[in-house]
Amino acid sequence: MTLDDLRAFVAVCESGSLSAVARELGCTQSAVSQRVKRLERELGITLLERQPRGVSPTQAGRVLHRSAAEGLGGLDQALRLLRDMRRGGGGTVRVTTGATTVRHFMSAGVVAFRDRHPDVNLEFQTENSTRACLAALAANAADLAWITIRPPVRGVEQRPVTELPWVLAVRADDPLAAHPEIGPEQLATIRHIRLPENSTSRLRLDEYLTRQGSGPVSTTSVADWDTAILLAELGLGHAVVPALPGWHETARRDLRLIPIPWLPPLAAGWAVRQWDALSPVAVAFAETVAAALHRAPGDAR
Repeated sequence: MTLDDLRAFVAVCESGSLSAVARELGCTQSAVSQRVKRLERELGITLLERQPRGVSPTQAGRVLHRSAAEGLGGLDQALRLLRDMRRGGGGTVRVTTGATTVRHFMSAGVVAFRDRHPDVNLEFQTENSTRACLAALAANAADLAWITIRPPVRGVEQRPVTELPWVLAVRADDPLAAHPEIGPEQLATIRHIRLPENSTSRLRLDEYLTRQGSGPVSTTSVADWDTAILLAELGLGHAVVPALPGWHETARRDLRLIPIPWLPPLAAGWAVRQWDALSPVAVAFAETVAAALHRAPGDAR
């Protein structure tokens, strides 16, 4: 049994196709099949079974796939870190997050980090949900993921950085704009602009509203929080959104952001496979972003 055998097996489990893995590895389908058969012989158990289209892991195969994928991901991360250490220089920090996160949560931190570490490569990968960000971590496609904090996830460490209170975004001429805050009775009557499908923020909001007996009556759905706010400003509905750092209604004359104090705030922050295995520059980036978010407005240090 070799690491290459395990890598091929994991790839087959995730693609469901021997031929696709063969193309990816630049070898024959027979060579990939032989790697899997070698594992089966050594373990004395069948790991894959044929399906009408492709293959899928058996129960034993699922056990091996889960453990091998986690182990290989950690090993690949360690090898990349060791290569960076050997070469010297800055290395690379790979970050996965939502479409508008860098603008709202990281802009000041990225500038500060770049000033201190000009030789480090920053790679940003955009995903459309917390689940997709966590999948990128599991696949070792990212070092850090900025997510809406959720219940514990196997194989992932989460660190909350900031809390986001909820607000109602409405046009300045909307009757609700005059309210100092929004209560359940007001939310029961609005035309909701739904938050991104499968997002943690949408799931949490729907859960909270259902508990209050005011499930959302939706008019439209959007792909990100910024679009929800824009549609609310255009008078196309009402958007219940997290209050984003640095987002000021004073910059938009036609918009009002009304607090909703009875909704529990969302927590946002970092997720990683293992903090102790992060490179020093990845840790420095995570800490720089957190420090910039906590810095008082107007503090230019």
